[in-house]
Amino acid sequence: MGLFGRKNSAVQTSTVSQATAAANPHLAAVTGEYTIDPAHSTLGFVARHAMVTNVKGKFNDFTGSLHLDGRDPAASTASIDVKMDSIDTGSADRDGHLKSADFFKADEFPVMTFRSTRAQALGGDGFRITGDLTILGVTKPLAIDLEFSGAAKDPFGNERVGFEGKAEILRSEWGLTWNAALETGGVLVSDKIKLHFDISAIKNV
Repeated sequence: MGLFGRKNSAVQTSTVSQATAAANPHLAAVTGEYTIDPAHSTLGFVARHAMVTNVKGKFNDFTGSLHLDGRDPAASTASIDVKMDSIDTGSADRDGHLKSADFFKADEFPVMTFRSTRAQALGGDGFRITGDLTILGVTKPLAIDLEFSGAAKDPFGNERVGFEGKAEILRSEWGLTWNAALETGGVLVSDKIKLHFDISAIKNV
């Protein structure tokens, strides 16, 4: 996932390709088409609750496809679709509230999407992927810092690649503005949401 993006210019492509190849010669071998394996991947988030603790959650139902170019990261692309009614915070009542009109309006907007637009090599195994995140019909840019965690062939003969990533968003920018004031000051749910990703993807045969 750290290899996603669209080609911006010949100069940028050459610079990114040379830097990536020099730091990560093994990345050339991962070039190809991949499908994200949801059984071994996590799309998670953390929100501050009542100003005193963190609530963690994830989405259990999502699909994604990757085109990875190990020699030219800027030529790679990614597409991910997430079903909003699969949100899981460990509390059925809280999940129901998050799916409601106060938050995700899951009946009206059942899918959240991410489409890559650019990638940058940060050196070593680090990359930054920028793309369009759409929630509630609102599309805003999202930048994700990623680390390539390796490639391997599993016991079933599948060629896999792995990435770990993190990002932060202000949910209000996507129209997620519901909140409740606390008697002691502050609000019930933080505007800042931390995102984390553990991605395992299988190379298409």
